[in-house]
Amino acid sequence: MIELPEIEFRGRGLLRPECVLATRSGVLFVSNWAGGVTRIGADGGQTEFLHGGTRDLKQNGIALRRDGSFLVAHLGGEATDGGVYHLMRDGGLADFVCEVDGRPLPPTNYVTEDSAGRTWITVSTRLIPRDRAYNRDVADGFIVLRDKRGTRIVADGLGFTNEVALDAGGEHLYVNETFARRLSRFRITDGGDLKDRETVAEFGVGTFPDGMAIDAEGAVWIVSIVSNRVVRILPGGRQETILEDSDVAHLAWVEAAYAAGEVGRPHLDKIESQRLGNVSSVAFGGADLRTVYLGCLLGEAVAFFRSPVPGRAPVHWEYDA
Repeated sequence: MIELPEIEFRGRGLLRPECVLATRSGVLFVSNWAGGVTRIGADGGQTEFLHGGTRDLKQNGIALRRDGSFLVAHLGGEATDGGVYHLMRDGGLADFVCEVDGRPLPPTNYVTEDSAGRTWITVSTRLIPRDRAYNRDVADGFIVLRDKRGTRIVADGLGFTNEVALDAGGEHLYVNETFARRLSRFRITDGGDLKDRETVAEFGVGTFPDGMAIDAEGAVWIVSIVSNRVVRILPGGRQETILEDSDVAHLAWVEAAYAAGEVGRPHLDKIESQRLGNVSSVAFGGADLRTVYLGCLLGEAVAFFRSPVPGRAPVHWEYDA
């Protein structure tokens, strides 16, 4: 288990770095609540790519594209609008996927592209405001796929859909269901549809899975908001806690609210911890893919530590940073 003094930080003055991406060059990209993406160079220098329009873009998940531009998932705050937008480095912003089945996308959580050029998008809930879905009994989240066949919902009825990731062979899609407290998996058909949903892992007290990454041994790493936990789920379902930075009283407060169906924004916007600020994203990086980077909802920098096993290179690993 990683000890808290082993954690180091990159970046400074970041604004809600919820999502972090790593590349072979050593460059990191993190979501920026001011309306775009921050690039953290290998030398520590920072550059902001913010959209130049009038939209109040509240990006959550981000994806780096082959041409160096980005896809950003718009969380929409308390508003009803969501969607995924294409952000250029010069500040240009264009609609990418803003509706599905003829209806506008609600506040949108996450976006990623795979090696086949498909785009996977998650919406945590249809409820407005979203904190009405911080409840184990709500299951109205869904997954959207954009591919050569068009844009469509390929999975529905999920318990607060969060990040997704494909396995090494591109045969299965993993998904974190944050307030259902489980990691699920679907089989991906040749046509891109999702079938044969199964539960890979269920989580207990204090674990609310948000971000995820997969290592070179096929184990899934998930990070938990509230408890600042990093958990490794091995093939077969066995769980190993890699890191934790939580406060017993704080967890008890959140757990009591969860049991009563009363979790709200204050339970996520306040954190009691020593070094981490509500961990929400995990990415493998470094020349040997053994550096684990953590995005944090309430952080101002990207935390990192050394991993006992290497990660699997993400699809954007070789992209020009």
